[in-house]
Amino acid sequence: MLHSPVSRRRFSMMSALVLALATPWCSAAPAQAGANWPTKPITWLVGYPPGGSVDVASRLVAKRLEEKLGQPVVVDNRPGASGTIALQAAAKASPDGYTIVTVPGPVLMSMPVPLLGKELTGVAQLAKGPMVLVGASATAVPTLKDLVVAMKQHPDAYSYASSGNGTSQHLAGELFNQLAHTKMMHVPYKGGSQAVTDVIGGQIPLGMLGIPPVLAHVKAGKLKAYAVTTATRSAALPDVPTMQEAGIQGFEASQWFVVAAPAGVPVDRLQRLNAAISDVLRHHEVTAGYAGMGVVPSPATPQETNTFVIEEQKRWKDLAQKANLTLD
Repeated sequence: MLHSPVSRRRFSMMSALVLALATPWCSAAPAQAGANWPTKPITWLVGYPPGGSVDVASRLVAKRLEEKLGQPVVVDNRPGASGTIALQAAAKASPDGYTIVTVPGPVLMSMPVPLLGKELTGVAQLAKGPMVLVGASATAVPTLKDLVVAMKQHPDAYSYASSGNGTSQHLAGELFNQLAHTKMMHVPYKGGSQAVTDVIGGQIPLGMLGIPPVLAHVKAGKLKAYAVTTATRSAALPDVPTMQEAGIQGFEASQWFVVAAPAGVPVDRLQRLNAAISDVLRHHEVTAGYAGMGVVPSPATPQETNTFVIEEQKRWKDLAQKANLTLD
């Protein structure tokens, strides 16, 4: 027992020293654990084939993300069902941050699919940009106005390819039908690169597609680019007019790419991924690659990413309902 004042003071000083030494170690433990994460490879799911807009946008970042995180980032293409297969795989994955998925948008489905704010949670935004209406150069007419005239004269002769039902490209094509008063039939593909091959070959007259899979073919003269879907022209196709410039008033549509993870991933891991991706988006190789795609990097926090996607989905869902767009 501690009877003397000296003994009690000595005990108090020793206790305070132990507490002072222990407290920083305890408070630093979580930060240290977060700093050491990840400790194994990360799987990045992409719901479309290699070579399309979603794949290219993802791989440009994945390549540099490995350097930031110190672990391999393995891009795993799982095409099908307009990207739903990859989204479902991500939603079912362990919420440990080792599985992420690219979510392109806007995307509307008639069937239930994993959504940000529910089965998935936002990690970061990647980029935003236009789509482009293209046709085979061998059968192309001079301008979009000429094309609309031909569509109205021969309404059953025109169909358009997209990378899948309910995708931004499908929605943009249906918006075109509404505003131009045409009746293009939608033909969904599993990805943009496959669709491009059939448009060039004449198996399908038109394609409403992202810029990456069509850019080289437009420059080579194999595809005619009629118009881009955004309100401003694309730096990748500066000579191609916007839909509004080409005579389709009120037309504006963008496609975007965000990264998501299974709901429940620890906040510190989401923040680690977000910070690394945001840094990568500033790398000159990524900014140059995105410029070539016709998209612009758009970094955002995880919460901003969630809010953006939820609001975008609501905007397009409301438009689809008002315009009676067919998503099947």
